[in-house]
Amino acid sequence: MRAIVLDSTLRMCASYPDPVPHDGDVLVRVLCAGICETDLQLIRGYMAFRGVLGHEFVGIAETGPFAGRRVVGEINCSCGACPTCRKGFLTHCPHRTTLGIANRDGAFADRLILPQRNLHLVPDSLPTDVAVFTEPVAAAFQIPAQISVHRADRIIVLGDGRLGNLCAQVLAPLAHDVLVIGKHDEKLALLKSLGIRTARVNVVEPGHQADIVVDCTGSETGLPAALELVRPRGTIVLKTTVSGRQTLAWALFVIDEVTLVGSRCGPFDEALAALESGRIVVQPLISARFSLDCGVEAIECARTRPVLKVLLDVGSA
Repeated sequence: MRAIVLDSTLRMCASYPDPVPHDGDVLVRVLCAGICETDLQLIRGYMAFRGVLGHEFVGIAETGPFAGRRVVGEINCSCGACPTCRKGFLTHCPHRTTLGIANRDGAFADRLILPQRNLHLVPDSLPTDVAVFTEPVAAAFQIPAQISVHRADRIIVLGDGRLGNLCAQVLAPLAHDVLVIGKHDEKLALLKSLGIRTARVNVVEPGHQADIVVDCTGSETGLPAALELVRPRGTIVLKTTVSGRQTLAWALFVIDEVTLVGSRCGPFDEALAALESGRIVVQPLISARFSLDCGVEAIECARTRPVLKVLLDVGSA
């Protein structure tokens, strides 16, 4: 099968081995996949990943109870038997593999395999181009799943990219004051069209006034910037993952008693419902699309240009 493979280099492979399902696994034929910041960080060395990239996808199940139906899939594959899994923390299973991120080939390929329990049916009314956003929308919904958000909270989202946009859309109905700080006029304009307040990073003064700051910058500068904006006893939600080590003066966390919350994967059922209802608007985020055969060029586009979402068209329904 065709696959975009990261090993010593990033390359298109026309004859990558087909995945072999094991007990409980489902073979999925990929229709569409999305390139995200995590993919770009993996290329830079994050997690020392080797294999097929990609974890945002829509496909058609070829085996199992959903055979012939469109599906999306949760990316963490847990053992289900260890003490962590028995406590219900499946996404933190110490034995897990993660689609396209850790020890499991991903979605930038003609086919992938995931456990049946990871799959969710895509509603018939939901276009594939919308459903492909399920995983990042679920990650945005993880914020209110982890922390209490109140109507009076002052919330700042750092980063006007794809995840920052989605996090702002999820949080805006929950709080009266949501501000997205970014660098790109065209991306900020898209948020403004959704009724979300925006500001350019170069005109915002540090003020320690925000109750909640969400770092979606994808940069090592995001957390220090968040620390300049959050109030004493406020909360920073860290969505950014970057390769390499970051250094930071940690004293202010102690002095101001700031809470730091790591946040990643979230509830797929809520994401699918929000996408189906139109509460979360994603199609304007699509900046470019490429065929899988041009996947390396697609990743280069996502890496070097101020785009939002780049999609890979893999197969046809």
